[in-house]
Amino acid sequence: MVCKNGLQDMKKIGFISLGCPKNLVDSEVMMGRLKQAGYEITSEANEAETLVVNTCGFINAAKQESIDAILEAARMKSEGNCRRLIVAGCLVERYRDELRAEMPEVDAFIGTNQIDSITAVCDEKTNTRSLPILPLGNQSATYLYDESTPRVLATPGYSAYIKIAEGCDRPCGFCFIPQMRGHFRSRRFGSVISEAQALAEKGVKEIILVAQDSSRYGEDLGQVDGLAHLLRELSRLDGIEWVRVMYTYPTHISDAFLDVLAAEPKAVKYLDMPLQHASANMLKLMRRGGTRASLTRLMSRVRERVPGIAVRTTFITGFPGETDEDFAELLAFVRDCEFDRVGVFTYSDEEGTPAYQLPNKVDPKIAARRRARLMKEQARISRRLNKARVGSTVRVLFEGESKETDLLWQGRMAPQAPEIDGCVLINDTPEERVPPVPGDFVEVFITGAQDYDLVGRIV
Repeated sequence: MVCKNGLQDMKKIGFISLGCPKNLVDSEVMMGRLKQAGYEITSEANEAETLVVNTCGFINAAKQESIDAILEAARMKSEGNCRRLIVAGCLVERYRDELRAEMPEVDAFIGTNQIDSITAVCDEKTNTRSLPILPLGNQSATYLYDESTPRVLATPGYSAYIKIAEGCDRPCGFCFIPQMRGHFRSRRFGSVISEAQALAEKGVKEIILVAQDSSRYGEDLGQVDGLAHLLRELSRLDGIEWVRVMYTYPTHISDAFLDVLAAEPKAVKYLDMPLQHASANMLKLMRRGGTRASLTRLMSRVRERVPGIAVRTTFITGFPGETDEDFAELLAFVRDCEFDRVGVFTYSDEEGTPAYQLPNKVDPKIAARRRARLMKEQARISRRLNKARVGSTVRVLFEGESKETDLLWQGRMAPQAPEIDGCVLINDTPEERVPPVPGDFVEVFITGAQDYDLVGRIV
């Protein structure tokens, strides 16, 4: 992602955006600000005279990826066309003093509450190192974009993320996000609706709602069942075909929200709900609460109120104190619940989090083995669920050429979120049919099943 303007200096600006969809929205906003200031977006990062790296600082692997990206950008600055290097995002909020000391080649560091400063720091006349950054752990962050904020979508034109809230107040023991993003704060209801309407008018058909904690949307504004009301209204917008909600929290899955999922045809029957573990001992140490029994009851309630719903969740193996018995309980829970989608992470020991101080750290090799065992079990479950779809015809959002091979097309069913879930690989279409274009909805007859993907032909 590269920006170009008509000015004589700093004509081209390249973006390297890392991390989650929430961070991607921040990058889109920064690109929107730059475009509004006269820049043109291109894709030739190696031609950029200014590079912006929007970083992730969640776990060790993400931090290392961010550091590597900064170092590569620094190499381009010393050897290539780049003359100015900006680093933004979560890593800045977490390690800005260390980064400033160790990376003098970086011209500016801007935190997650300074998105609107992007045009200033990309101006070579700005003394970027004098810009303030909120103190580490500062909870006074107030930044929220709104419907009037310019954005340049980095997603395909038929699908877009909308960030409905920022920050988090959860006390999860393994997570540093509250210190990086500040207190939870929701966008205004009308602002989200207006943005979705504008996106629909531009051809967006799938809206994906994201936040650090989507299920609490509107609470800070005094709204009751705010997410349910928002989902209902978005599902009734002309032009929008799918509305998907990501990043919900198990203690805030209301009946009202589930009822909207069940009743509204455009509300995707899909629940993204990270559970992290099933052992009461682990959940207590993680500061999340709950038990295997309470989570099982929650899953039963979800499936009763929304027949056919697909549930995605994530778990952590190797959290401090996790015993063989704790893991066995988690494994049994996954077998019993048969989730549609599961992601598993090994514990990352993050300085500054409550878990960092816990005793009984688990050997990383043991954590990795547990992760592999859990993923193997989920692959078996997923393949069985996928095989049950063989012989059925499903509605698919056509995405174009497969990422795996140019011999196939691909698309997604409603229960498949972009990037993180599987897809439908399409190997045939009727000769008399006009070939679909990305963003079309097509009917696909399922002929085969893999662990995470399906195979079919357009009918």
